[in-house]
Amino acid sequence: MTITADTANQAAALPRAALHHSLSEPLLDTMNFLNEVTLRYPQAISFAPGRPYEGDFDVADVPTLIETYLDHLRGRGLSEDRVRTALYQYGETAGQIRELVADMLRVDEDMSVDPASVVVTVGCQEAVLLTLRALFTGPEDVLLVDSPCYVGITGAAGLLGIDVVPVPGTPHGPGLDGLEDAVLELQRQGRRAKALYVVPDCSNPSGVSMRAEDRTALLAAAQRLGLLLLEDNPYGVFSTVRRPTLKALDTARRVIYLGSFAKTAFPGARVGFVVADQPVQSADGGAPGLLADELAKVKSMVTVNTSSLSQAAVAGLLLRAGGGLRAANEPAARHYQATMGVLRETLARELPPGEPESAGVHWNDPDGGFFLTLDVPFAADEAALRRSAETYGVIWTPMRYFHLDDAGDRRIRLSCSGVTVEQAAEGATRLARFVKDHTQALGQG
Repeated sequence: MTITADTANQAAALPRAALHHSLSEPLLDTMNFLNEVTLRYPQAISFAPGRPYEGDFDVADVPTLIETYLDHLRGRGLSEDRVRTALYQYGETAGQIRELVADMLRVDEDMSVDPASVVVTVGCQEAVLLTLRALFTGPEDVLLVDSPCYVGITGAAGLLGIDVVPVPGTPHGPGLDGLEDAVLELQRQGRRAKALYVVPDCSNPSGVSMRAEDRTALLAAAQRLGLLLLEDNPYGVFSTVRRPTLKALDTARRVIYLGSFAKTAFPGARVGFVVADQPVQSADGGAPGLLADELAKVKSMVTVNTSSLSQAAVAGLLLRAGGGLRAANEPAARHYQATMGVLRETLARELPPGEPESAGVHWNDPDGGFFLTLDVPFAADEAALRRSAETYGVIWTPMRYFHLDDAGDRRIRLSCSGVTVEQAAEGATRLARFVKDHTQALGQG
């Protein structure tokens, strides 16, 4: 029998209950919803996507970057046959640019990293999935997250059936009292807090950065509580204040470091990495291996390897920049600082603190990165977002997407990364008008 479109349409629908329960979670619709809203209102100014500014991207750069890497391989003595293989074949599961990644971390973050502890991944999202899959062994293992939290970690945990417990955040990162309370409460339940996910620099979604003393205190708490720390650092190079990463301060190998080239290079490459230098006891009682080796095993059954072409482009960028990307990203950092500054200044002018029309409106003051958060006196839900896009021509992200409770129902995330200075000013003006009008309409209703 030949299957046609008509016969396929007659097939019985799969019951939703037959699919994994995580697919019914509203969280998994978040990215689709935001993409649809942005595409539906192309004339609106969008503060929604956390994507880098692409005004400086040059399509002609990509072949040059790849050729730079190939010349690097030739300079190391590789034959043309081996250079061709490096570009066209699958390559090592753990990645073929691990040495260059380790060099970048040394140059940019003063981190001493053995290349053997690096796994190059398909974006940081794969690094998250590999790490969670390797660490969490059963229903008694629980992931803690600094709340509010990036949806990529909570979504990945949901797909893997891992329970997530939020640790209330502070203006300087996760609260240590709340962290200890969460660990002890799980112990009373016969469960185990396995790791805490945290973004110490200019976090997504709140823009919060941890002070140096809070980083040291968190490492000490992790040691005392038997926790691993999953440090995600996509925005550190864009901060106006340079602080040591948790991994750079890590003397007890408590930190698994998650990295990405999406913001510092370009998202289309889809290249990330994980540094996992934790020793793992050999099954035969021999010398311990590295957690990175175990992550590579998982990767071999997920994506096999990361695109050789993408690795070559990123490697070329690293080589061209002298090994690190912090200096190369200084123009981008200045752009983000300028757009965020204009965004704050315009909000302050249009919604002046202390005025009746600004009651209930507050925003924070991140020291860099892409994001800031705005408190509003109404439910910042999808209906409000649609009205904002349709009538006022400005798009933002509801903060409720980043909370596991209702703490973010009256907060919105604003991303300053994908707009020009002029768009930031006009978008903030439109946003202020929406906030005032929406607040007044609800009050009259």
